Amino acid sequence: MRNQLMFQIPKKGLTVWRLYGLFNTLFMAVLAAVASFLTYKFEWLPIIYYIAVAVVIIVAITSVWLFPKIRWDHWRYEVREHEIEIQSGLFVVKRTLIPMVRVQHVDTVQGPILKKYDLANISISTAATTHIIPMLITKEADDLRGRISILARVAEDDV
Repeated sequence: MRNQLMFQIPKKGLTVWRLYGLFNTLFMAVLAAVASFLTYKFEWLPIIYYIAVAVVIIVAITSVWLFPKIRWDHWRYEVREHEIEIQSGLFVVKRTLIPMVRVQHVDTVQGPILKKYDLANISISTAATTHIIPMLITKEADDLRGRISILARVAEDDV
């Protein structure tokens, strides 16, 4: 494989991914509470309480601490004159190369949580798929969107 790509997701992105993991954990805690209530109401085996608590703990550790850190460590991207390269994954490293001539349009997307942390996702659309560069500082995302747009236009003119 080629060398490591140049740009990494900002540290704020790790915080947002952890926040998403916290929401996931809270959802699992509600499900565990419902399971515990049903266990109590219908007098099911008490081991269900322990399983529910264990599941919530495992989800909390993995989705709040472990997976966001791994994701942040391994997400890389680079925009070159003729292509965009995106890398993600730990055990299975996926590197996607998007030729500029294939780029149809570029969007920035910002939901309420990303807006609070001044982050945005860049969505790069080709004829076949949409690729996302997540969790960029809003100003950088806007600048990068403009740069990709210009490079895609120039690449189209060269063809």
